[in-house]
Amino acid sequence: MPVARSGYTEEFSPPAIAMNDPVSMHDADLRWMRRALELARRGIGVTAPNPAVGCVLLDRAGQLLGEGWHEYELRDHAEVAALKQARRNAADRIRGGTAYVTLEPCSITGRTPPCAHALMEAGLARVVAATVDPNPAVAGRGLEALRAAGIETTIGVCEAEAHRLNEGFARWIQHRRPFVQMKVAMTIDGRIAPPPGERAEQAPVWITGEAAREAVQRMRWAADAVLTGIGTVLADDPLLTDRSGLRRRRPLLRVVLDSGLRIGLDSKLVRTAQNDLVVFTVSRDEARATALRRRGVRVEALAPAEHAPEPGVLRVPLDRVLARLGEEQVLTLLTETGAQLNTALLAAGLVDRLHLFVAPQILGDEAVSAFGSVRPFVPLNQFDVERCGRDLSLSALLRDPWPKGETP
Repeated sequence: MPVARSGYTEEFSPPAIAMNDPVSMHDADLRWMRRALELARRGIGVTAPNPAVGCVLLDRAGQLLGEGWHEYELRDHAEVAALKQARRNAADRIRGGTAYVTLEPCSITGRTPPCAHALMEAGLARVVAATVDPNPAVAGRGLEALRAAGIETTIGVCEAEAHRLNEGFARWIQHRRPFVQMKVAMTIDGRIAPPPGERAEQAPVWITGEAAREAVQRMRWAADAVLTGIGTVLADDPLLTDRSGLRRRRPLLRVVLDSGLRIGLDSKLVRTAQNDLVVFTVSRDEARATALRRRGVRVEALAPAEHAPEPGVLRVPLDRVLARLGEEQVLTLLTETGAQLNTALLAAGLVDRLHLFVAPQILGDEAVSAFGSVRPFVPLNQFDVERCGRDLSLSALLRDPWPKGETP
């Protein structure tokens, strides 16, 4: 598949807006920041461990000069990509213009020079940013540098959308832990499978419809890793692959928590392993671990969790698994697990966003529940609900990864 490159979009040229009219300027800010967000979304799947960022450059009259977005392999940040396009299109019109960028321009040198300095050198008069950078090494400093250079700055345009786009980066850059998004497909009575005696062994159970299943594939595409437990593997024999057909830079890492190394050597996960499957365990069965490694599976043995739910039962430590995945630059982790792991992750306060796909059917009390008894109670304060084919999709933010504080 060809690699998409940042570039000027001929077909996108909204009418110019009078930039000296406060009402029109507000409308223009919303319009162009939404365009910058569209560009930023082109980086989903190809930017990690960097954030997805988009940028739009206008001249003094409000005319489009250049656009750009970031891709990790192409190195250029969105601002630099947009500047390059603008210089090719109309270099003499950049000075005095405006940049719309979905994340505060960086002020430090990493793989590339600071974007804030590139905007200063271009002679821009105004920079509009959707949000402050959550990176503690950058937060606010890029905006301060721009203001010190005499550039007018505006912050907070389409902030909520910008935050949603880079939740994984915000969690990881501050804590070196992935943003945990729990996906559960269930009936309206909270069931995820028929009673054990009413389903064929290792046969898939489709609770939700095709539209919801397609949405899950897009969630996998946007994630760096997907996690499940051995109970789900033994019951469903899943693949857990990204079948969206969309471009991604890194293979989706498939993660299994298997305290006793019970995963079958002939399971779909093991048979399709190509250095993209890691099994976390507390077992010390070296013969079994060796057999898995010979099939391309990475086996990581950890010390058992200190507080087991039942005496004598050894569990894989969830906090240590998240720490290890963070070390591997996993920004977003999608969980597709059964009731036991769903409950354990929620009870430990490790879930950042809960995404429920609710099907219009009832399976009854004997069917498999989506959750056990969760203590403490988990409130759903910030959530969105929408139709997804015949099902309902509910997404609730449980832990906001973005730092709190005054806007710089």
